[in-house]
Amino acid sequence: MWTKQIEIISQDMQQVDPKYLPTSFWQFGAKGLQQDIETYGIESFRSLTSALSFFVPTYLFHGWATCPEKYQDMMTMCQAQLAGDRKALLSMQDFLSGEAHARSDFRVYKASEIQKQPFTEHFSESLIGAPIEQFEFDERKFSRSSLNYLLGLNFLKQQIGDVPIKTVLEIGGGFGSLGEILLSDDRNDTFYLNVDIAPTCLFSTYYLQSLFGSDKIADYQAIKSIAELSLSNLSSLYKGAVICPWQLPEVTGELDLFINFISFQEMEPDIVKNYLEHVSRLNCKYVLLRNLKEGKQLAKNGNQAGVKQQIKADDYDTFLPKYQLLSTNVHPFGFETIDGYNSELRLYKRNA
Repeated sequence: MWTKQIEIISQDMQQVDPKYLPTSFWQFGAKGLQQDIETYGIESFRSLTSALSFFVPTYLFHGWATCPEKYQDMMTMCQAQLAGDRKALLSMQDFLSGEAHARSDFRVYKASEIQKQPFTEHFSESLIGAPIEQFEFDERKFSRSSLNYLLGLNFLKQQIGDVPIKTVLEIGGGFGSLGEILLSDDRNDTFYLNVDIAPTCLFSTYYLQSLFGSDKIADYQAIKSIAELSLSNLSSLYKGAVICPWQLPEVTGELDLFINFISFQEMEPDIVKNYLEHVSRLNCKYVLLRNLKEGKQLAKNGNQAGVKQQIKADDYDTFLPKYQLLSTNVHPFGFETIDGYNSELRLYKRNA
């Protein structure tokens, strides 16, 4: 089924404007993702090396998710060195597994929680996709992906008043974490639209349809069969939808919120500028971004995933001329890496 969908989308891709095709970084990753779907299927995608390398983030040290022997070797060493010191051994396990970092993010999420839309206080992540890393706090499950979004939403809610978030667009939504958060609480009454390239769009389609049903989440082919792609029409038919980039120009209506977390930094500037022109065209009220202030690594000799030209924080001010920057944040809602890089949240509001 999923291989067939890849074939259909791949055929359609040959006819579209290059602005809507995978960029340098994702050309590097898409091939491995497609091969893994064909070899292993999609049911355990959150355990696949390709997915863990490109769009399923973990709290483990960089590269350890795809090389679990590194964690095991380090724990074996700790067990030998800390024999008899149970508390020290538990502390090292907590640190090396990433649970200490996850707990830190969870504490910020809980401390900053505000009881207004979008509601998140009952959220617990599903086991769909067979995640290799998930932590339980307050009898609820979380991954790095879901906690990233939960922190971002709390940052948003601290900055704006009681503005209903009814229509949400995301570009590059990974495997569907934001959709899961928004749609799993009926009080939000939200329509969620994810735009993503192939084959990544298939993972979020599978994830969200497994959670909410194929009758509630429209896929690429379902959208192709709908004549009117207005947000009002789509939201009357579905709770959410996953579309490919070249379908975005056909979408009409108005948005309450646009979100991009991390994937814009993996694209070239002209591609991001084009996407944000669509966000502006749809009269979106708020834009919430998460981006490396210093920019993504540059591609080298075609042998390493990277970008041809970096996008840095101030570029978004240029790309969003009809918006004002309301607030930025690295601490506590974003993340500063140990080697000094800053994953920054940026919130914009459309000018009156």
